[in-house]
Amino acid sequence: MTEGLVSVIMPSWNTGEYLAEAIQSVIDQTYTKWELIIVDDCSTDQTDEIIALFHDDRIRYFKNDRNSGAALARNRALQKACGEWIAFLDSDDLWNPEKLEKQIDFMLQNGYVFSYTEYEKIDEGGNALGIVVTGPVVIRKKEIYRYDYIGHLTMMYNVKEFGMVQIKNISKNNDYAIRLQLYKRDGACCYLLNENLAKYRIRKKSISHDSLLKKIKSHYELFRICDSQSVWLAGIFTIRNMFYGVLKKIRYER
Repeated sequence: MTEGLVSVIMPSWNTGEYLAEAIQSVIDQTYTKWELIIVDDCSTDQTDEIIALFHDDRIRYFKNDRNSGAALARNRALQKACGEWIAFLDSDDLWNPEKLEKQIDFMLQNGYVFSYTEYEKIDEGGNALGIVVTGPVVIRKKEIYRYDYIGHLTMMYNVKEFGMVQIKNISKNNDYAIRLQLYKRDGACCYLLNENLAKYRIRKKSISHDSLLKKIKSHYELFRICDSQSVWLAGIFTIRNMFYGVLKKIRYER
């Protein structure tokens, strides 16, 4: 483990039209002690050619031998990480240039080991949708089981405090599964840096465009398979997620 190093976890699969911009947003960070770990899950587009355009020793590129899904791609990237800190950026999302610097300072100054920030939504073409997403100032275990308030592209945690995180292979909500693993640590809390520092791209293929039935199914699988809850509790958590998801849009999106 390298002190002060941020390992940026980026799975990719057929996101070539967005990938260069995502990588560049990491390169443009004012905090320069980072490594970008890209694990490609057998893309059939121009991903290889795009990554070859970047000549930066901090970028580490791995390809899966077969298509395994985002969960296992993230697991592999986490296994390769050498940093004291772990951050996540999907290959179609973006960071503002001061994202890492401000978040590291926020955590070091306050003694936090787990944090997240606000972010804004953009469309497939990168145009702002005028929606900024925030969340609770402190997210404890009871809040994370109510709803996943933490934007995946904004979270960061300290490896020395949480250790290696690996999740079971589910097709959706695997980012939520990572956070549930972090909350297995006694007393885990995630703190909000109240500043918009990232851009989340809304795509037609994303889970946010799934039907209600598909969302219910994917949440149930999350709690039942990844979190090893009973059928009864998995059902309760799923229903609560749907309810608090509606409240989240009312309270934390502006």
